[in-house]
Amino acid sequence: MKRPLVGSLAATLFAAVAVTGAAATPAAAAEQQSSGSAKSAAPAAAPDFAGTVALSNCSGSLVKMPESKDSDPGLVLSNGHCLEEGMPEPGKVVVDQPSQRSFSLLDASGAEAGQLTSTKISYATMTDTDVSLYELDATYEEIKSETGIDALEVQAAHPDAGKAITVVSGYWKETYSCSIDGFVHELREDGWTMKDSLRYTNECDTKGGTSGSPVIDDASGKIVGVNNTRNENGQECTLNNPCEVDENGNVTVNEGTAYGQQTHTLTSCIAAGNKVDLSLPDCKLPKP
Repeated sequence: MKRPLVGSLAATLFAAVAVTGAAATPAAAAEQQSSGSAKSAAPAAAPDFAGTVALSNCSGSLVKMPESKDSDPGLVLSNGHCLEEGMPEPGKVVVDQPSQRSFSLLDASGAEAGQLTSTKISYATMTDTDVSLYELDATYEEIKSETGIDALEVQAAHPDAGKAITVVSGYWKETYSCSIDGFVHELREDGWTMKDSLRYTNECDTKGGTSGSPVIDDASGKIVGVNNTRNENGQECTLNNPCEVDENGNVTVNEGTAYGQQTHTLTSCIAAGNKVDLSLPDCKLPKP
């Protein structure tokens, strides 16, 4: 996970940090830039930059849930470790915390289509996952009217292994195409533990600043995950070096492998009006 480029926190934490400063979230600070450069021709389904956003230190996307309405306030998806206040401690969950944060909304070519502003952090944590959802001060229809940009939809179902995916970084304006290699029972990095994480095939060699990027299913164009970390140098379960732990407690280290967190879990925790409701019967997100 490359932690946000702003401020301190040990070197690079999950894949999320921005360019100018070290990466910030453990595994995502990959330093290889050549294979991650933006592609001139994006797959037919989705993987251009329309609907993605650039944060001050990470990437993200303007998202809607399956039941979101055009009149609902927009939501921005990124990583929990990309919060402006720094990475949440293990076990911490942020809900409905006021936040005025700016995001650069991009068009298909990666050019800025407009600026978005949040009113609050609807939800954020680095426990069991690595996710943040910001509520905006404008509705989807207002954003569409002003910028011409539609939100990306979050898939409600668990993704399948072998699916072709694209990690789209609004911070770097680069895309990374590969496949879902499999799912990790527990992904441990420093003091954090994430569950049922996405493991990418090696073509997605993400780097710092790509944290928070949407992981898009090429066939459907829907978001199935949020990019967050990469094992940088083969260490075991340390910052920027996540390890895999199976159901029997066996630990595996895959140097150079990058990971993301599934996002279908968010869809069952969103009530009418795009409001996070952790009391919904099917909601499995960690609670405060």
